Amino acid sequence: MLLPALLTDLLFAGKERDAEIAVEESNPAMSDLLRRYGEAILQKAGQGGRMNVNADRKAILRGADCVLYAGDPQAASRFAMDRSALGSDREEEGDSGLTDQARVNGGIGGLMHALRAGTAVFRLCDEMAESCPEALVINLGQPVARTTELFVRRGFRCYGLGDSPLRGPIGLEAIRKLLKTDGKKEEAVIAGLPGFAFLLSLKEDGQDQMPRLRRAVREGELGNLSRRWLNWWDAVPVGDATAHAEFLPAQPDYIPAERPSFGESVERRKERILYMNTVAEQGADAREGAMAQLLLLSKAPAARPVQLALAVLRRESATLPAVVRKNRGELPQLPEEAVIEADLTLRDGRETPHGTLLPASLAEAMREIDEANRLAAEAAAGDRQALREYVETDPALAGLDRLYCQEVVEALIRLHADMLGEETTEQT
Repeated sequence: MLLPALLTDLLFAGKERDAEIAVEESNPAMSDLLRRYGEAILQKAGQGGRMNVNADRKAILRGADCVLYAGDPQAASRFAMDRSALGSDREEEGDSGLTDQARVNGGIGGLMHALRAGTAVFRLCDEMAESCPEALVINLGQPVARTTELFVRRGFRCYGLGDSPLRGPIGLEAIRKLLKTDGKKEEAVIAGLPGFAFLLSLKEDGQDQMPRLRRAVREGELGNLSRRWLNWWDAVPVGDATAHAEFLPAQPDYIPAERPSFGESVERRKERILYMNTVAEQGADAREGAMAQLLLLSKAPAARPVQLALAVLRRESATLPAVVRKNRGELPQLPEEAVIEADLTLRDGRETPHGTLLPASLAEAMREIDEANRLAAEAAAGDRQALREYVETDPALAGLDRLYCQEVVEALIRLHADMLGEETTEQT
């Protein structure tokens, strides 16, 4: 899914010469396609370099400067198992059970997602420690706040990129349309936690746009959830309100998705393979190949992981939007060890914090959510006490019987025992 955008980012935007691009792929047919497609793009770029596509992870990792991780093991099928189990209890008594807790990032579902992701991340970390112990990690694996914490806990430099707050139903692009601004002379401050970011300031050509935006939100033009949270925290959520709601107790007007999106749909994957085959067979310079490449890039995610990696590795000076990383003073009201999402400003490769201030009530809510994120990561590492503390303190479980929730979590761990590490399953 990411390869077309990654290669373009590396070879054209990044102007990287003689790069070695290594891709792990166990399916022989896909390996051949990825190699041929990559070689067509390398030839088009005229920058040299080579593609290495195979199933041998040690060979892929050996000596790597940067590892881009976008894994999410069996995400859709395992989420369906969670949802089925959470919704089945007490239904005969007319109770809906805990279906609301079938979530991607927060609550019980978010905990289970983190536990399953931890198994894959820790396996990768063990292999990286042997093959490329100094590698930079750019993490796109969900839930991104928690998987980023996992890499950091294993001693790797790690930056993450989640779903961009610039896009989405209430993203910055949607706000521009609402306010009828073009963004050409825009100054926006967006900060918070991964999946829980807020627009704190917005100017267009030096004019403050927040009063207009607040009026529009209070009139319901960005939905009931945005209006409620503006009243609570005096800040406007950006990105996707349903993602924000996952970190909070059950919200009126919020209905969790029955089938949330995890990576590509089957239809999108077939389309991508068709376009990549066209580029591989026709060449990126041919009319058909060039058109196919444009179509591939038009459907690529907004994230620019290679741009981020190159800026860090080359020790560049740059400001990059919505980067997930350890706080280190970016948001002074949150702990230094918090995993946040905000613009990243580099000066000769070093982070330069902005010291962005949040409304006090919003900072308090973020501290609670961040603590839950880091407890989930500790639980994924096998910390039994952290697992209990997560259930006892996660704000997404407020108002529920926490002892009952603990029993449910233990039952779900047993349900997924086939893919969870022994340290996790032994907790139950």
